[in-house]
Amino acid sequence: MTNLSAIMRALDINHDSTAWQRTVDITTIGARSGKPRRIEIWFHHIYGRWYLSSTPARRDWYANLVANPQFTFHLKHGIHADLRATAIPITEPAQKRPIFEYIVDDFNQPHNPAIVRQPQRVEDWMAGSPLMEIIFTDLPSPMRTND
Repeated sequence: MTNLSAIMRALDINHDSTAWQRTVDITTIGARSGKPRRIEIWFHHIYGRWYLSSTPARRDWYANLVANPQFTFHLKHGIHADLRATAIPITEPAQKRPIFEYIVDDFNQPHNPAIVRQPQRVEDWMAGSPLMEIIFTDLPSPMRTND
């Protein structure tokens, strides 16, 4: 594995992180095709855990991860590393709300780090945004999120 401390720095994003720092690629396995699908997406580091989400809409990447939760998380800014990971769907409103509140608060900052239309609304995200927790299987146990 590539330098662990550099990987952890790349994963340690926060409210001050730029869109560039938040952007990764993921490779999923197509839910219907069974073929690898690579896309660019933002990730989030919230309360010591990592998540994938997107603005409200139906997303193929989410369907792919529901069908095949193992995927590859590709760091590509500052360090290049391919991390094996497992996705866990977050579907309960009580679990989703604090995460979406954090994301929406982050996206609504005056400097607009995610370069999205503002203002974003938590209720819109609750109604239509997919949410997955990321469990990195390549990281040492204390750095995983679901132990």
